[in-house]
Amino acid sequence: MASEAAAPLRPEDRGWIGRLLVAGPGELLPVLMGFLLFFLVFASYFMLRPVRETFGIAGGVNNLQWLFLATFLATLVVLPVYGWLSNRVPRRRLLAVCYGASAVTLIGFGFVLLFDPEDVWAGRVFYVWLSVFNLFVISLAWSLMADVFQPEQAKRLFGQIAAGASLGGLAGPLLSTALVAPLGLAGLLFLSAAMLLGTLLCAAWLFRWRDRQGWTATPTGESADRAMRGSVIAGLTLVLRSPYLLGIALFVILLASVSTFLYFEQARLVRATFPSRVQQTQVFGTIDAVVQTLTILIQVFVTGRLTRRLGVGVLLTAVPLGMAVGFGALALAPTFGVLVAVMVLRRVGEYALVRPGREMLFTTVDAETKYKAKNAIDTVVYRGGDAVSSWIKTAVDAVSSSPVAAMVVGVAIAAGWAATGYALGRGAERGERASARPEQAAA
Repeated sequence: MASEAAAPLRPEDRGWIGRLLVAGPGELLPVLMGFLLFFLVFASYFMLRPVRETFGIAGGVNNLQWLFLATFLATLVVLPVYGWLSNRVPRRRLLAVCYGASAVTLIGFGFVLLFDPEDVWAGRVFYVWLSVFNLFVISLAWSLMADVFQPEQAKRLFGQIAAGASLGGLAGPLLSTALVAPLGLAGLLFLSAAMLLGTLLCAAWLFRWRDRQGWTATPTGESADRAMRGSVIAGLTLVLRSPYLLGIALFVILLASVSTFLYFEQARLVRATFPSRVQQTQVFGTIDAVVQTLTILIQVFVTGRLTRRLGVGVLLTAVPLGMAVGFGALALAPTFGVLVAVMVLRRVGEYALVRPGREMLFTTVDAETKYKAKNAIDTVVYRGGDAVSSWIKTAVDAVSSSPVAAMVVGVAIAAGWAATGYALGRGAERGERASARPEQAAA
C-alpha cells in the first residue's frame, strides 16, 4: 500500500515552512538532509573547480580537446570498476564506498601538491580526475534521491533539494578564495575530502528514514540491502535496449554539446580579455557565484511549483530553447559580455530546471536502471558527448576563423535538444501515470 507521505497534500495540512518549501508532513527533515548532502558534495567540488579551469587555460586553449578526450578515456576506465562494485556492494553502501575512495584520492593529490605545488603533470591529471569525479559523485547522489523519494514527492521536492547543490556551489568558490592563502592548494584538497566524507552521515540518515516509511521508492520494490545483478557493461546494455533510455542519452549528448561549445568560447574570450591567471580565476569564481545565487532562488521558489503546474516537460525544453536564442545572440555579437549572459542562462537553467527534470525521469524505473544505466549515461555518455563535440568545435573553428559558424551550429544543436526534451517530458508523464495505477489498485 502506498504511504500517506505520497498522497496529495492540502495547503492546510502544512505549516508555513512546509507551504514555503512545498513539503508535506514528515518531509521537511528529509528535504533538509538531502539539501545538506548536496551542499557538501557541491561545496567539495566547487572549491576546486576554479583551480581546474585555470589549469585548463594554462595548458593552452588550443589543447582543451585533448583534455576532454583524456577525460572520456578515463571515464571508460573507471566505469568497469564502478560496474564491478555495483555487482557486489549493496545499494545502501555503494555511495559510501565510492565517496570514501574519492576522498582518499583527494587526500593523495593533496600530498602531491603539498610537496610540489608547481607540478604541471599533476595539474593535468588532477584536471582529468576532477572532471570524472564530478560526474560520478553527482550521479550517485541523485541515484540515492531517486531511491529514497517516491515520484510524486520528487516532483515537489527535487528542485528544493537541488538548491543545496547551488548553495554548495556558491560556498565552494568563496571558501576557496578565502582559504587558498592560509591553507594552500593541498589544504583545500584536504578540506574538500572532509566535506565529501560528511555526506555519508546524510546518506545513512535518508536510508533509515525511507525504511521507517514502510515503502520503497522503486516500483519493483527492490531491497537496498542487496547488490545489483548484471555485467560490467550492464548499464550501457540497458540503455541500448530501451527507447526511453536512448532518448535520455540523446538529451545528455546534446546538453554536453551545448555546454562544450560554450566552454570553448568562454576559454577563448577569457584568455583574450584577462591575461593573468589571478584575473582568470577571479572571473570564473565570480561567474560561479552569480550562477549559484540565481539558481538557489529559482530552485527554492520556482522549480517545484512550475513542475506541478506544467509538468516535467517544461523543465526539459525551456532552457534548450533559451540556448538557441543565446547562440543566435553570440553569432550576432561574439563579445565577452554577451557570452557571460548566455553562460549564466545556460548554467542557471541547467542547475535549476534541467537537472531536477532529468532526475525526475528516473523515479519510475527499477534500481538497476537508476544505479547502472543512469550512471552510464551521466558518465560515459556525457563525457563521450563532451569529447566528440570538442572535436566538432575544433573542426568548425579550423574551417572558419569566425566564431559565427560555431554559434550557428550551436543553434541547431540547441533546437534538437529542445525537441528531445519535449518528447522525454511526454514519455515521463505517461510512465508516472502507468506506475500510479498499480498503487491505486493496491490501496
